[in-house]
Amino acid sequence: MSKIYDKLKGGDLRSIGKAEEVVTDILNDKNLFIEVFNRMLSDDALIRMRSADAIEKVSRLYPEYLQPFKQRLIDEISQVRQQEVRWHIAQMFSRLEFQKEEISQVVSLLIEWIDNSQSKIVKVNSLQALTDIAKKHNEIIFLAISKIEEVIDNGSPAMISRGKKLLKELTE
Repeated sequence: MSKIYDKLKGGDLRSIGKAEEVVTDILNDKNLFIEVFNRMLSDDALIRMRSADAIEKVSRLYPEYLQPFKQRLIDEISQVRQQEVRWHIAQMFSRLEFQKEEISQVVSLLIEWIDNSQSKIVKVNSLQALTDIAKKHNEIIFLAISKIEEVIDNGSPAMISRGKKLLKELTE
């Protein structure tokens, strides 16, 4: 096993463990990005979660690291049903550049997660990603506004609050 793997394992889902060290390792050696990215498909839920956390944090600083893995993120990683992974995937979607044909696939995933996830974090992050993507792709702005309005009408207090903020971002 690798040193990265050793830093990602152990503990429980309430802890990010040494994920911050993994972020630093990737920032010092870009070649580690693929190893950690691939671990989002691990059989171990803890490894998946911490890998997603580390990759999301690296992609904040260097979204270009994520771009070559866009199709795998859409097709494979998004199929991981673990909520702790999905909330990071939604954040990563916001940082990617999409071709027109990819937008509908990503938007469908985000709407499914908004409508069906049991996790409020997945819902909120998906709503944020939908908004971020709509800002770059005007062809989905009305769909995003409609989904946000639906959340404002039917969501939890936290979802309503975030929805109002996001609606202002798209309509002002």
